[in-house]
Amino acid sequence: MLQLNNISLYQFKNYRQQSLQFKENIVGICGNNGLGKTNLLDAIYFLCFTKSYFSKTDNASVHHGLQGLRIEGNFTRNGETEKVVCILRENNKKEIQRNGEDYKRFSAHIGQFPAVVIAPDDVELITGTSETRRKYLDTLLSQLDSNYLQNLIDYNKVLQQRNSLLKSVGERGYLDDSLLDILSQQLIKPGNYIFDCRKKFLLSYLPEVAESYLKIAGTHERVILAYYSPLFENSFESLLATFRQKDLMLQRTTIGIHRDDIELKLNNENFKNIASQGQRKSLLFALKLKEFDELKSAKGFAPILLLDDVFEKLDAGRMQNLLQHVCVENRSQVFITDTHKERLEQALGKLGVRYQLVEL
Repeated sequence: MLQLNNISLYQFKNYRQQSLQFKENIVGICGNNGLGKTNLLDAIYFLCFTKSYFSKTDNASVHHGLQGLRIEGNFTRNGETEKVVCILRENNKKEIQRNGEDYKRFSAHIGQFPAVVIAPDDVELITGTSETRRKYLDTLLSQLDSNYLQNLIDYNKVLQQRNSLLKSVGERGYLDDSLLDILSQQLIKPGNYIFDCRKKFLLSYLPEVAESYLKIAGTHERVILAYYSPLFENSFESLLATFRQKDLMLQRTTIGIHRDDIELKLNNENFKNIASQGQRKSLLFALKLKEFDELKSAKGFAPILLLDDVFEKLDAGRMQNLLQHVCVENRSQVFITDTHKERLEQALGKLGVRYQLVEL
């Protein structure tokens, strides 16, 4: 089992300095908007992933007007006590420590303390661009397979170098053909590894999400989720050669696994174009709950679940089913925020299990 026992925040977002103890598996966090409910969930996420879920840069997580931050958390994982410390120095150097030892590679921390987030803007997973769905997939697979994460890091590094070279061609009017060949070749190995992992994983994963959607939505509509990648049609090597002139013209790499997507269809039409708000929410929760179940199966214990303001997004029945699944059936530690104390107490009380209420 995985449980966060306490957390200490220093200069993290709106928290100047704060320490909290978590005595139960189910922790309700209530208070008015602007008091830091979401920021507290984000600090827990930071401990698990070495970065913020909501902010794109580390500096955006620092208390306004100050420099540096520190987050410390003590976990219990499979009966063992684990201490995690995340530090952003005043010079913007980041340090991640586990049990007093510094990580040489932050990527080695990913998957050690699995977590799943459900937040209001996550509907972008359904309605947004392919980048949002790739991020969802990469976050899940990186927690399951450290080799996947390393290949993803390698791929993105070479992709950035290749794009910089292509852009410089437009600026300087000169192409180093041999360097472009080298960078193209360096993309192939990690690209193929990522494609193979995604293909194998999604073969069973996506149909199970579709089945879960039908149960959550209470409908018999035909929902199809499919993995799209240009690598299904041709080898990555031949695609890079074919699209070379287009890449030079547009000054960026236009083909590769960084263009993959999860296609969502409802009755053979684009899901986001015809789905109602309720249908979009149901598919979002089907994806997130499948992510939760997959992590539990792989790790042998349930991941921490962070639910931000979900009462505003789900009706009472679906909300109760969600809480029953994660809190009671899977004994996951759950952190759930709401602006309404009474609504939170009522929902948690119906579960018939002990819970803790944190008022901000």
